[in-house]
Amino acid sequence: MGDWSIRLTGTQPIPREWIGDVANQNVLCLAGGGGHQGPILAAAGANVTVFDLSEQQLAIDTRVADENNLAIDTVIGDMRDLSCFADQTFDLIINPCSTNFCPDVLPVWREAFRVLKNGGRLVAGVINPINYLFDAPAMDRGEFVVKHKIPYSDLDLPAEERDVTLGPERPIDFGHTLADLLGGQLEAGFQLTDLMEDRWGGDDPLSEKIATFIATRAVRPAG
Repeated sequence: MGDWSIRLTGTQPIPREWIGDVANQNVLCLAGGGGHQGPILAAAGANVTVFDLSEQQLAIDTRVADENNLAIDTVIGDMRDLSCFADQTFDLIINPCSTNFCPDVLPVWREAFRVLKNGGRLVAGVINPINYLFDAPAMDRGEFVVKHKIPYSDLDLPAEERDVTLGPERPIDFGHTLADLLGGQLEAGFQLTDLMEDRWGGDDPLSEKIATFIATRAVRPAG
């Protein structure tokens, strides 16, 4: 496979050197269904497992893999519980922005650390908690009105506002603290080796003021 890249956040691909050569490596796309990262990594020669809570998202990976003659394993499950995998199974974990759908991110980092081999890499995209600070309807009008606390949960919204904000389809959203998103990786045992910021595309008003995503590269120490 020639030149390729994957994106975990808004618009910018992660640096290729964060991933390195994935040929013959065991790669876990953690809460990474949807056919975005898994097929690309499989085409690059990785042994890819896509793990996701959504059967519909996993079905997309299976379809894309079949259409392109790629081998991808899919497993359904909660990102906080990777007990179906043995210790030190994977060389690389790719976690696109998805921890915002999890009420507690710390178990995610602990499980990722457990299933990574010594020297393995965790590359994760997370949402900057500032996204959850402001009143969304006001921000759509260009007004930045501080309304919510961090950590944030859609479940804390009044029922009528939650129905309007979420609708029937959107999953529950959680805004985690930077202490949990970044410090939680360190607490789990990782060494953070790099970080980049990203923004929503288009005319998102908050992205015009500040980066709204963070991507991190962390390593499980060797030995």
